[in-house]
Amino acid sequence: MAIRLFIDGAAGTTGLEIRERLQGRDEFELLVLDDAQRKDEAARRDALHAADIAILCLPDEAAKEAVQLAESAGTRLIDASSAHRVAEGWTYGFPEIIGRETIANARFVSNPGCYPTGFLALVAPLVREGLLPADWPYTVNAVSGYSGGGNALIERFEQFENLEGHPGIAFRAYGLQLGHKHLPEMQAYAGLAFAPVFSPAVVPTFRGMLVDVPLPLEAMPRAGRPEQLAQHLTAFYQGSAIIVVVETRYSEMILRQDVEGGDGMTLHVYANADGTQARLVAHLDNLGKGASGAAIQNLNIMCGLPETTGLRLGAA
Repeated sequence: MAIRLFIDGAAGTTGLEIRERLQGRDEFELLVLDDAQRKDEAARRDALHAADIAILCLPDEAAKEAVQLAESAGTRLIDASSAHRVAEGWTYGFPEIIGRETIANARFVSNPGCYPTGFLALVAPLVREGLLPADWPYTVNAVSGYSGGGNALIERFEQFENLEGHPGIAFRAYGLQLGHKHLPEMQAYAGLAFAPVFSPAVVPTFRGMLVDVPLPLEAMPRAGRPEQLAQHLTAFYQGSAIIVVVETRYSEMILRQDVEGGDGMTLHVYANADGTQARLVAHLDNLGKGASGAAIQNLNIMCGLPETTGLRLGAA
């Protein structure tokens, strides 16, 4: 019997990409509301109660409301919003960091944020191993494609695209008041004493993301050398078809405007000649491993299916 699946918020960017990854998969029976029902509370409640699993692709407050609508149904939930990432009773849906068995047995799973996915993939294993200190004031520099901001930001970047003589937006730094909503999960799941200082930005490409963690190793107590950091990350993700540590040293890293995206992630360790400084860099698709791909990976695990089924691997 097919698993009944409902995507609440299927018309948004993340929901649409999840549906694309589910095409042709007969393991699932997709419960779909028409346009007139998508925001109807009674119709949504009925769908949430009829589903075996629901994926919430909603703003935070709407996701909390959806959880309340499904409260008495016993439906398993995957929340793609940031509403429940550090909430009691919810499992953080990062299989490589949290563990697949924990996610497989969970009723409530919260998808990681896109930026935290890159940060945690780089930092969490190294802090656990004692190769990086837990009590260091880390900084994170990151850029993302504008699709990560949802429909409103997509419109801001694209509305002047065909208007002659308008330069458009070249670079958008934000989170300048600090206190970004991704910080609690970054601190909690990396096991850090302090929240990182996070500098996010958006650039004029639809999708893609680079997350860069600079490390002044000579000033950091108990820090390993760059080669140790790379070796441990390689061993930690050995056998993963989704997260790969790349040994090739590039002279630059770029985000392409024509990239098709994918559900993998590559990790890189760069260092200066004497090993006193390093940069940890994650390259991923903010709509892939940073959102829809992660939701599909968690869905597969929760349903006892091979975790890479339906994923687009081979590109970030």
